[in-house]
Amino acid sequence: MAFARSFQWMWKSNVDPFSDSEPAEWKLYSDVENLIIEEAYTTSRTLAVLDNYIITFENTMQTSKTDENKQRPVKRIKCNADDNHPREDRFIFNPMNAERPFGGLYGWISPFIRETMKDLNIRPHQLPSTNELIVPMIVTKAADGIIEEAKRIGKKIEGEKLARDLLDKKDAGMEEVWKRCAYMYTLQTFLYKIIGEAMR
Repeated sequence: MAFARSFQWMWKSNVDPFSDSEPAEWKLYSDVENLIIEEAYTTSRTLAVLDNYIITFENTMQTSKTDENKQRPVKRIKCNADDNHPREDRFIFNPMNAERPFGGLYGWISPFIRETMKDLNIRPHQLPSTNELIVPMIVTKAADGIIEEAKRIGKKIEGEKLARDLLDKKDAGMEEVWKRCAYMYTLQTFLYKIIGEAMR
């Protein structure tokens, strides 16, 4: 997983993407879609497969998986250091449950963490902060959970990409896993929403 976003892929969003009678409007692919497309492009594959589309590099075209007549041009642009596209939806929060603000009923540990410990049968002396041998098991379970959630919302390919990238750090130690998790949380994807909800 590349941490620097040197290039960004975009798709033409005009109602008629092949019309020259109106100015071209381009929309960015999500961060994970961009990683999938860029990885395919830089490894000289002929196409990139997303959850709903196939990107063909030879003719720089996006084609719907459900209707091959639905096509749109795509393009790859070099990013400047100033290019930053914040996620507006990241700043729109779901109302918090007044009965359980920030997991207050559970003390300082969130219900998500408590349930995870219970599900994985982890005891306090086995937490990653005291026992790094538990890290690979937690990473594997997290990767499985990412794929499961992704399938549930129709983002299987994105989920598999995120899971692979997390599993790459499985045996690298807790600090590297933390860095990868923090990076993944910052990506524009379904993951930060699910984690945000679970950690409340």
